[in-house]
Amino acid sequence: MAAQLPEHTKSYWRDDTDLPSFGKLEEDTAADVVVVGGGITGLTTASLLIKEGLDVVVLEAGYLLNGTTGRTTAKITAQHGMIYDELIQHMGKTKARLYYESQIEALQFIKQNIKEQQITCDFQTETAYLYAETDQDARTLEKEYEACQSLHIDTEMKDSIPLSINVQSALAMPGQGRFHPLQYVEHLVQEIVKHGGRIYEQTTAVNIARQKHKEAVLTENDCRVTADSIVCCSHFPFYEGTGFYSGRMHADRSYVLAVQTDITYPGGMYLSAGDPVRSLRSASMDGKEIVLIGGENHKSGQGRNTLDHYRALQQFAGNLFGRPEILYRWSAQDLTTIDKVPYVGEVTTSRPDVYIASGFNKWGMTNSTCAALLLRDLVLKKENPYSELYTPARFYADPSIKHFLKENVDVAKHLIKGKLEMPHASIEGLERDDAAVFMADGQRKGAYKDKDGELFIVDTTCTHMGCEVEWNHGDRTWDCPCHGSRFSCTGEVIEGPAEKPLQKHPHTMLDNLTSENSGY
Repeated sequence: MAAQLPEHTKSYWRDDTDLPSFGKLEEDTAADVVVVGGGITGLTTASLLIKEGLDVVVLEAGYLLNGTTGRTTAKITAQHGMIYDELIQHMGKTKARLYYESQIEALQFIKQNIKEQQITCDFQTETAYLYAETDQDARTLEKEYEACQSLHIDTEMKDSIPLSINVQSALAMPGQGRFHPLQYVEHLVQEIVKHGGRIYEQTTAVNIARQKHKEAVLTENDCRVTADSIVCCSHFPFYEGTGFYSGRMHADRSYVLAVQTDITYPGGMYLSAGDPVRSLRSASMDGKEIVLIGGENHKSGQGRNTLDHYRALQQFAGNLFGRPEILYRWSAQDLTTIDKVPYVGEVTTSRPDVYIASGFNKWGMTNSTCAALLLRDLVLKKENPYSELYTPARFYADPSIKHFLKENVDVAKHLIKGKLEMPHASIEGLERDDAAVFMADGQRKGAYKDKDGELFIVDTTCTHMGCEVEWNHGDRTWDCPCHGSRFSCTGEVIEGPAEKPLQKHPHTMLDNLTSENSGY
């Protein structure tokens, strides 16, 4: 019999780390730089700028490291799936090589920082493997190898991997790494505070206003932080300006199991070249080795019951390791740009002192550090060899036009589908700690029943652009299939681009429903 999945999602990284807490911003203030976002990108950027002698304020809408950084698989590698052949085709060899160099520099920066600061964060050097299980994937992998060779990237083709997976071929990239991301970033937090940086949690940035010759971040509770420069590292940019980032990125969800097994893990980090996506790496927990198994990617708010994705990873783990003990399960949300290269730079050319970093395409450990190093130079007005590569103002006819149209056709499809859909869920039969979509007086509503049996009713229309959210059974959230906004089971914003919560209704509204419109 297969091991039971843990009842609720919880990241091992979060459960293993005691992070300091910080108060909410309660009054107007000023700084040289405001960094919005308390993940690895924002905190690395803040740390770098403070070392340059700048006065820095960090604003986090929730709690530090509670977003994608706390839910990553934390591979530190320049092997980002099948990317280099694609970059050559769309951007040319020069930019493809620059992308690789920027990722390796980020890896080396992390390693050097760990060494110099003596950070205990379970860092290990590993070989990263891409493996192909089918003939078609093997042919694609051969093209990726040829692309790497043409870019002088240290890689080697192999005909097997040290796992019980029947592969056609594998592409190995030595000298990569993995670590405990929160233990690493926790040290950055200590450095920021030690050198005078100010961190505020539970402080949601909602807009930016021009104030004389400076910029000002406006917060949800009517405070403002005035600065020379603003750096937006809030996963999805809380401020888009005229950059239309909602139409230039899409959100994907992926899933992770942390398992303990009696079978010795052979070392290395692994990623399948084809679908379904499967990712593996090891970590240490209380002196014992555990294995992180990830994959099952799909667009946020789309696809089948999210619990099925955890079950698929559970079956994969069982095939590899017999009957492993499942210790943790969690999911992550990542943003991908239309050309798969992050946006790092001026949010728009008309706001030269407002910068963003977003769209890390599931490779946030190196991309976040690369972004922080570039953002530091942009704020200081220094030259950086990667600024043109990552600029949000870039445009490549191929693939930008095709992918832009594809993504926005998908948004339109789900917008229309959500408006036409007529759910017939029964609120009467709703189990505790679950939710359903139903109709009330011709309008689509969502109902969540908590463990005590109390009902919470929300309007299912996303407050970003009006798409209809869907219930994520695996994570107990309301997810938007158009732009990836996520809301708690009771309607509060978990992740943007939405800034406002779902409209809430009193549970007494159910008393006025007929059996016809409620689905009883």
